Amino acid sequence: MGKKVYIAMSADFIHEGHINIIEKGAEYGDIIIGLLTDEAIATYKRVPLLNYETRKRIFENLKLVKEVVKQETLDYTENLRKIKPDYVVHGDDWQKGIQSVVRQKVIDTLKEWNGELIEVPYTVGVNCTDLEKQYRMLTNTPDNRRSKLKKLLGLKPYISVMEASNGLSGLIVENAKEENIEEGIVKEFDAMWVSSLCDSTFKGKPDIELVDLTSRINTINEIMEVTTKPIILDGDTGGKAEHFVYNVKTLERLGVSAIIIEDKTGLKKNSLFGTEVKQTLDDPDNFASKIRAGKAATATRDFMIFARLESLIAGQGIDDAMMRARKYIDAGADGIMIHSKEKDGKEIKEFLKIFRKEYKSVPVIVVPTSYNQYTEEELHEWGANIIIHANHLLRSAYPAMMKTAKTILKNGRSKEADEYCMPIKEVLTLIPGGK
Repeated sequence: MGKKVYIAMSADFIHEGHINIIEKGAEYGDIIIGLLTDEAIATYKRVPLLNYETRKRIFENLKLVKEVVKQETLDYTENLRKIKPDYVVHGDDWQKGIQSVVRQKVIDTLKEWNGELIEVPYTVGVNCTDLEKQYRMLTNTPDNRRSKLKKLLGLKPYISVMEASNGLSGLIVENAKEENIEEGIVKEFDAMWVSSLCDSTFKGKPDIELVDLTSRINTINEIMEVTTKPIILDGDTGGKAEHFVYNVKTLERLGVSAIIIEDKTGLKKNSLFGTEVKQTLDDPDNFASKIRAGKAATATRDFMIFARLESLIAGQGIDDAMMRARKYIDAGADGIMIHSKEKDGKEIKEFLKIFRKEYKSVPVIVVPTSYNQYTEEELHEWGANIIIHANHLLRSAYPAMMKTAKTILKNGRSKEADEYCMPIKEVLTLIPGGK
């Protein structure tokens, strides 16, 4: 092998811009592709459309590529020091923005052996993000969508989930991004939570399991039609076991990834009321039977059923929660959700400490509505795998709309409300195909 040229790649499919970079690299020597792993890609954007082995085969079969090696992080440093390439080739689009930090580390590392960075002008008219988005919608089948949540649990240390209650809020969860220049990553939500509280409230109805499954499915279909991220459904108590079996089949067929059901009985009382209202826990063996029946009804390994523990909400303590967790996991629950209304988060932290001594790998969901002073990273360090922000789009939408309505009433016109509203042209182009 002559001069060594290192090119890092994360692409699912190869377009003109990638070919230009590979052809430029071939002018300088033998090309080594540093192919990012699925785990590495998942840390800064969505799970790749094609897995690592498939992407590896694609690049290995390009005639200009001499070798494909695994790059396990966004940082090139480890691979560069191991390979010591004479050149690193990359498009010039990383000179600004979130990749600029990674670029500088590459330059600094190459100096250790007088290596050189070659930057290729960005290929105009080719946008990998847009191509990927179009492809995701084309491949947004129930089977593909359903499997995403389980894949995410295997690839990411924890999953960030946001409430979505209609097509518009689904689009917000689908597209919301936050750039972190220092870390060189783009953060976004991994999945959507279809909450019974939010679904009921947007329909102007109380959260007492009044909205039936047919109506809930209509909401799910609205969201699925315009988004691609996995959906976790708030299933309340799951209803009667005999009904739950059929509901599981329906949701699995639609492409929903998971349902969470809570171990309470009687007319639903929202858990955040705690012991201010009567919270009646189901018999744990009866609830375990419901889980067992639901799991037996599944047709795939992808659809998951999570058991929501209400012991802390009902004031029954951690010992009761652990007793129930054991029974539900033995019954086949794919994981548990532990809920609390206490603002200090101490009982959640204590429960997770005890639970993780017994169950190292069983997924745990937390909903830090009451104890939201803790970051997702901190909750993960306690032992959580899925963090759900359960009702924040609803809670932020209502005061904004009320403020606009009152402003129009006060002034007898809408001019003063303009500052609270999107320009109408943006509304018209907000939805794909609206322009």
